[in-house]
Amino acid sequence: MVWQDMLAYVILYYSLSLIYRFALPEDYKRDFESFVIHCARFRNLIPVSFVLGFYVSLVVNRWWGTYQSLPWPDTLSILVSTHVKGEDNAAKEIRGTILRYVNLTIALTFAMVSPVVRNEYPTPQHFVNAGYMTVSELEILDDLEKKTTQHKTWVPIMWACRLVDKAREEGRVRSAAAQKMIMDEILKVRGSCGGLLGWNTYNIPLVYTQVVTIAVYSFFLFSLIGEQFLDPAQQYYKEASIDLYVPIFALLQLFFYVGWLKVAEALLNPFGADDHDFDMTYSLGNLTVSFFSIGKQKNLRTTISRMLTEPLSNELPALLQGKKEDLTTPVEAIDEEEVENQDFFLVKPDSPVRTLSSSVTYVTCQMNEVNMQNDV
Repeated sequence: MVWQDMLAYVILYYSLSLIYRFALPEDYKRDFESFVIHCARFRNLIPVSFVLGFYVSLVVNRWWGTYQSLPWPDTLSILVSTHVKGEDNAAKEIRGTILRYVNLTIALTFAMVSPVVRNEYPTPQHFVNAGYMTVSELEILDDLEKKTTQHKTWVPIMWACRLVDKAREEGRVRSAAAQKMIMDEILKVRGSCGGLLGWNTYNIPLVYTQVVTIAVYSFFLFSLIGEQFLDPAQQYYKEASIDLYVPIFALLQLFFYVGWLKVAEALLNPFGADDHDFDMTYSLGNLTVSFFSIGKQKNLRTTISRMLTEPLSNELPALLQGKKEDLTTPVEAIDEEEVENQDFFLVKPDSPVRTLSSSVTYVTCQMNEVNMQNDV
């Protein structure tokens, strides 16, 4: 909080001011005044605005890039439920398994980057208990874990791609274009997960954060002394100066610079458990919209996921039935004497209401007759 730093600054400022005004003897006052002038002269040599501004810009860009890398399976869920045809149990199982594999990749990625999700799913068995994968799939991942130490988030993506290819061979995906759309969206999720792992692995160097923090607080340490008001009788000020008992401008500088630094510190690691960090648990909960739960769990997760795997052809809104009505428009009568002065006009045909196309045709004919009469 910025208010804690401001309170500490005010307490130290008034402590030094009271000691200088009422406690120091005259010879010590002269020494203190020389030190104040020295601090006021050289504190502006610290490039706080440049260092802090560049640092905050770097942190905000990293935070926004991390947010844009968050994977969302919504589009994939729509494509799978639309293009993977079939009302039998096998088709439903294929649709649900494709989405489950993709959500498993996202869940594994979140567990690698977020301590909050890692605490909720500390072991692979917890993913089995939550319904993200089966026991046989866990055994495959365990065998791969013995062979390599690399992350296994790409494995469910490979399973999902092979399942889409199988659905295409069985005729459940009826066109190569639909298959390509689904495959591209699956690979897009994989790319987002890879980007998320990259943002988490390569962080801003710690020394840069330390340099910025030291620069900001050292600036205000010298400002604490350099902003002290000196005895006007000693003629240290070339121009008239007001003894402000409250250092307003110094407090404004403190508020802006320290507040800027606090913003950067808050956005530096968006995967934590603070209020301003990404709520990865909430994002992981949103995955259940496209998640086909395994087993006999009767909960909202299963209900919502089955809505996506069920065919929706019978749930489309019915189109209006009946004959197409012609667009009609009433046409008012126009005096014949005004016809010659009109660039565009409508004349009333025999019937009080005509279709728009018929009225335009009738008007065109009448205009041609008027032009012929004028030529004669």
